[in-house]
Amino acid sequence: MTTVFQRAHIVSPDVDVPDASLVVKDGVITALYLPGEAIPKSALEPVYGPVEYIDLGGDLLLPGFFDIHTHGCANHDFCDATQEAMAAMARHKLTQGVTSFLGTTLTLPEERLDEVFAHAQMFQRENHDGADLPAIHLEGPFIAPDCAGAQNPDYLRQPDIDMVDRLASWFPISKASYSIELDHDLSFVRQLVERGIMPAVAHSQATYEQFTQSRLLGMRHMSHFCNVMSPLHHLNFGLVGGGMLHKDMFVELICDGVHLCPEMIQLLFEVIGCERIMLITDSMRAAGMPDGDYELGGLPVTVRDGCARIANGRVAGSTLLFHQGLQRVRRLTQLPLAQLVKTTAWNQARSLGFSDRGKIEPGFRADLVRMSADLEPKQAWVAGQKRL
Repeated sequence: MTTVFQRAHIVSPDVDVPDASLVVKDGVITALYLPGEAIPKSALEPVYGPVEYIDLGGDLLLPGFFDIHTHGCANHDFCDATQEAMAAMARHKLTQGVTSFLGTTLTLPEERLDEVFAHAQMFQRENHDGADLPAIHLEGPFIAPDCAGAQNPDYLRQPDIDMVDRLASWFPISKASYSIELDHDLSFVRQLVERGIMPAVAHSQATYEQFTQSRLLGMRHMSHFCNVMSPLHHLNFGLVGGGMLHKDMFVELICDGVHLCPEMIQLLFEVIGCERIMLITDSMRAAGMPDGDYELGGLPVTVRDGCARIANGRVAGSTLLFHQGLQRVRRLTQLPLAQLVKTTAWNQARSLGFSDRGKIEPGFRADLVRMSADLEPKQAWVAGQKRL
């Protein structure tokens, strides 16, 4: 099947082309035509066969967003370990402009994690109408007790590569977030890299020296940057200092107005820039839902004014919808959208080895989101298939 998008305002990393046309065949982008370049039907059909034309009327067409850190939304959690929950998440992600996501785990009993991975395998095998789930982001249970945050302290444990291998035998793990100070002999970071799993520092009070050791062995991600993380100090550089300084590090940002103040978001975009920042939601089941009482990893959560907290007052993930984070960043930074879209899919994709998505260019998957001028999602396509 061939689809031609016409009168599209295409914005992709370093690309901003109004009134463009895009040709998609069998889920892959095959051609991009600049304004004024005619595409006569008589020329297309002999090459592509029957063609469907979609007139976007000047709306934005962006690479579909890639949320690599999300626990839940629409009153479902990925770790509910049901087909219903995973399908509901995948469908709701589309309304946020997300066409790919890494279902993200919590610190839970080992047998519950087994169920999550088994259900992910079943979910992938089924035809569904939501966003793509290419892999899982394993957050926890390898977390230091003093850095648990909203992770359930009852199930914390030391890094265990055998456990990782068993889980990955069910469904791929793309990224593992853990307290790097627990990896005393650095064997865990080495073993993750050997398996093609991205090591990510999270929930950590590691020193800059410990950060450097793991970075030199292949750790390139920093999860929910600045949150539950050793801060920058003029005498103790910490993890935040390391993420700012080193240009080979990719950092996740939760831009929900709770996890980072506006000035910090502005500073990070000035210092780190769009080449290394990855917008995420870190959303829990209350995303897309009203204020009220919810649950996260067995812990009661109260949501008030969109802010989720456990009983001790700690923030418990976010209720952020992905496009809302982009809207906030655009408003705060005033950066061109062709720069900001690097932070919504391309940095995530290229840093994790998903080289087929994140740009609107010939040869890339047709993961696309149609948006209004104020960045409200209107339609979405996953590998060329209309899903929203």
